[in-house]
Amino acid sequence: MKKKSPAEIINIGRHLLDSLKKCEICPQECRVNRYEGERGKCNSGIELKVASYNLHFGEEPPLSGGSGSGTVFMANCSLFCKYCQNYPISQMGTGSFVSVEEFRDMLLELQRRGADNINFVTPDHFLPQILIGLGMAREDGLSLPIVYNCSGYQKLEILRRLEGIIDIYLADMRYNDDKSAKQYSGCDNYVATNRAAVSEMYRQVG
Repeated sequence: MKKKSPAEIINIGRHLLDSLKKCEICPQECRVNRYEGERGKCNSGIELKVASYNLHFGEEPPLSGGSGSGTVFMANCSLFCKYCQNYPISQMGTGSFVSVEEFRDMLLELQRRGADNINFVTPDHFLPQILIGLGMAREDGLSLPIVYNCSGYQKLEILRRLEGIIDIYLADMRYNDDKSAKQYSGCDNYVATNRAAVSEMYRQVG
């Protein structure tokens, strides 16, 4: 897999950022103009909102490693899982707004603190801003592998843009029937979307 350059990562982020004027960044396809303050199901505007960032030792052992996973939790979520273990973050939007420059600095700080990887948790709804910050961090010396820690409810065309950027996908497969997905997570067509997404992730990185 050919790695994308920092400039390529930033350009992809900027292109996707423009798409938030009629947001279809995730399978919910709310088509709201986030630039104008409209909010879709993820309840997110144009500003990146981070709930927390730290060295995390609670991931799977290969990710936590010896020094911890450099985990960045995004605020809000495009799903509404009634059983969410991070409910204050995902549904109540706990967190702080940060610029892409501040986000870059977070990633570089985690590397300086010895993180084994950079782990983006629930990144979909802020993906454009994340990519811009990531590209900037790469320009400034970030060399850690990138983990995309997600619900498994992603769009194929978005995932394809991530080839050469993401090293590890940590995706859920939460449901085997759409009725349960609708009832407990508030989303449509989960099963087909999830299976296609995970297949694409496997194609990219194995």
